[in-house]
Amino acid sequence: MALQLSGIHHLTAITADAPGNKRFYTDTLGLRLVKKTVNQDDTSAYHLFYADGQASPGTDITFFDWPAAPERRGTHSISRTALRVAGENSLNWWHERLSADGYAKSDVALLDGRASFDAEDPEGQRLRFVNDGGSGEAHAWSGSPVPAEHQIRGLGPITISVPDLGPTEAVLTQIMNMRRERSYASPDGAGEVHVFTMGEGGPAAELHVAVQPGLPIARQGAGGVHHVAFRTPDIEGMHAWSRRLAENRIPSSGEVERYYFRSLYFREPGGNLFEIATDGPGFAVDEPLETLGERLALPPFLEPQRARIEAGLKPLA
Repeated sequence: MALQLSGIHHLTAITADAPGNKRFYTDTLGLRLVKKTVNQDDTSAYHLFYADGQASPGTDITFFDWPAAPERRGTHSISRTALRVAGENSLNWWHERLSADGYAKSDVALLDGRASFDAEDPEGQRLRFVNDGGSGEAHAWSGSPVPAEHQIRGLGPITISVPDLGPTEAVLTQIMNMRRERSYASPDGAGEVHVFTMGEGGPAAELHVAVQPGLPIARQGAGGVHHVAFRTPDIEGMHAWSRRLAENRIPSSGEVERYYFRSLYFREPGGNLFEIATDGPGFAVDEPLETLGERLALPPFLEPQRARIEAGLKPLA
């Protein structure tokens, strides 16, 4: 059986306002802050992870806190992050909630056969709320200000923008073993969007590729996305993906131990940074599940530097 990714693992974006970011994603969107840590390659910056009640793989939207200028939108970018909710009643509930503060940016409408609407966070991070029909597992968080039946269930689909489909499609289908299933017109009128699926498919396991040669080249910044990660179940799967990239001469980071999961990074031909990440061991490896995100968590190799790291971080409250 061909090596398979099982879906979206997490998406990492950029904020220049960590306290405001925390307020929006926990108070407005009702997600759980499941890990308050630092960028392991730049310990002056927070790395904040928001997820469902059990910190499940596939539900994490994460942020590096960097003093960056706003993103310049364009192609060669990860352009929109979808958040899944169960049913049109929930979708309409969210539309009303986000419209009240100006965060909703479109009406509820069918897109690629699913009811959805577009939204933005206070820094312009582009989101899309999608009715996933309630399929698959969901783990509500009892501490959320959002009623359990309306809580965000996870990520997906993720949309990337490239100027040319061919090279990106070759990597997605021939190297990453995704399946090209269908296409639809981009709702902004800028090109066609092609849908690639992983594993068992469905919105939690879809990558949407918008072909947009008429757009300028994006510049990463606050309100933009840094990378998207895809799921492999375990270390054995990670070793297999590492070998596959090497055998096909795809430059990569090699395996990187992130403590909460193991990672492998590479760029697809459209310039977007991809990561493959293991489902485990997960965020409860160094904190009780009940108190995730309540204190600054550091992987063991950074723990001796805790005093210095904490002194350089701004308060989140």
